[in-house]
Amino acid sequence: MQTRFSLAQLADPATAESNKILRACVHCGFCTATCPTYVLLGDELDSPRGRIYLIKDMLEQERPATADVVKHVDRCLSCLACMTTCPSGVHYMHLVDHARAHVEKTYRRPWRDRLVRSLLAAVLPYPSRLRAALRAAPLARPFAGLLSAIGFEPLAAMLRLPPGSLSPPLPQRRIHPADGPRKGRVALLQGCANRVLGAHVNAATIRLLNRLGIEVVTPEGEACCGALVHHMGGEHQALAQARTNIDVWTQEADGEGLDAIVINVSGCGTNVKDYGFMLRTDPAYAGKAARVSALTRDISEYLATLPFPAPTRMAGLTVAYHAACSLQHGQRIVRQPKELLARHGFIVMDIPEGHLCCGSAGTYNILQSEIAQTLRDRKIANIAQLIPDVIAAGNIGCITQIASGTAIPVVHPVELIDWATGGPKPAELSGGAQAMPVKGDLVAAAKMSAPA
Repeated sequence: MQTRFSLAQLADPATAESNKILRACVHCGFCTATCPTYVLLGDELDSPRGRIYLIKDMLEQERPATADVVKHVDRCLSCLACMTTCPSGVHYMHLVDHARAHVEKTYRRPWRDRLVRSLLAAVLPYPSRLRAALRAAPLARPFAGLLSAIGFEPLAAMLRLPPGSLSPPLPQRRIHPADGPRKGRVALLQGCANRVLGAHVNAATIRLLNRLGIEVVTPEGEACCGALVHHMGGEHQALAQARTNIDVWTQEADGEGLDAIVINVSGCGTNVKDYGFMLRTDPAYAGKAARVSALTRDISEYLATLPFPAPTRMAGLTVAYHAACSLQHGQRIVRQPKELLARHGFIVMDIPEGHLCCGSAGTYNILQSEIAQTLRDRKIANIAQLIPDVIAAGNIGCITQIASGTAIPVVHPVELIDWATGGPKPAELSGGAQAMPVKGDLVAAAKMSAPA
C-alpha cells in the first residue's frame, strides 16, 4: 500500500511503525474471510482491509477521528484472526492499537459512552473494586432492561454477564513451594478479573506446577496487565500498569531468578508478550520490558516443556476445545493445549469455525454487546454439534462469555490436567463422569488419542 506521510510525521515512532505496517498491506482481502465482524455484517469497513483504509486516511491527514471512523474501529474485536490469515505479515494489532490511541486523543465520545468507559477503566483492572461491583450486581440486575431502554446498553450487558458465584480469593502467600526437590521457579500473573472470576484456575495452576516440582511465586504489588484499558485506547493507564509489573517481575528475576513468567489468561499473555514493543521508546524500561516479554509463557506453552508422570486418573471425557483468539492468533499457540489434554486421557475435539471469536474480547461483550452475543450464540451452536461433556478454554473472558449461554460446563484446560494428575475435580463437573484409576490400557488409549 502506498503511503504519503511527511518526514515530520515519520519522526513520531508510532506513526513510523504504522507506516511500515500500512506499506506491507497488498489489498488482497484474505483477511475478510476470517474477520468475525465482516462475516456477520458484510460491510467492507468492518473488515481489516476496510479499517486499514480508514486508519491510513485519518493518520496521514492528521485528522481528528470522526464518528463513522470510531464506529468501525470500535467494532474491531482485536481477535487478530486477520494476522493469522494475512500472507503479507501485516501487523494489524499494532496499527489498530495506534488508531485507538488516536481516537482517544482526538475524539470526544458521547457522554454515555465516556461514562461507561471511565467506569470500566476504574473498576475492571482492580480486583477489590470488581469483586464489590459483582457482589452488588444482583441487586441492580432487575433494572437491566430499563438501562437498555434509556441508552445504557453497555451497563445492561455488564449486569447480565456476572456469574452466580465468585471465586474465593487465594490465600495471601508469596511463595508456593514445589512438592519435593525444586526443579524450576516461575512467577504467576494472578490477573485482575481472573482473581475474582477465576481464582480457582490460579489455584489449579499452582497445584499442578507444584506437583511437577515447580516453585510458584505470586509477587506482591503486581497490577492488571494493562490489556483491558489498552484496547480502549487508554495508553497512559496501560503503560503505567505495564511498568508496575515489569518492576515487580524484574525484582524477582534479579533475586532468586525466574525460569518463566507464567500466565493462564491468554489475553493477558498476548499483552505482556508485547511489553517490549509497547515500551520500546522508553529508555528507562525498554530493556527491562523486552526481558519480561521474553520470559513470558502461556501456561500450556510452559507445561509442554515439562516431563509429566503417568496420569493418576482418567475420566475419558469428550472436550470441545475452544481456541481463544489471543492464544491461537495473538500468540500462535495451537497444538500444546490439545496435546496436553489428549495426553491425560481426554478426547479432544476441534470446534467448527474455531478461528472465529466467541465475542468476549476484553470489554467487547460490554461495549458491543449485540455483536458479541451473536458471536457467542454462533460459537455455542458450533459447540453443540460435537455433543461434548465439557468445553475447555484458556482465557477467563472466553470462559465467562461461553458459560453465559450454555449449560455445558466450561473450564480451563489446566483444571482438567490438574484433576487428571491428582488434583480435585473441577466444580463445574461435579455432576459429570467419575474418574477411574489409570492402568496400562488406559495409558495406551491416551497415547492413541494424542494428535499426530
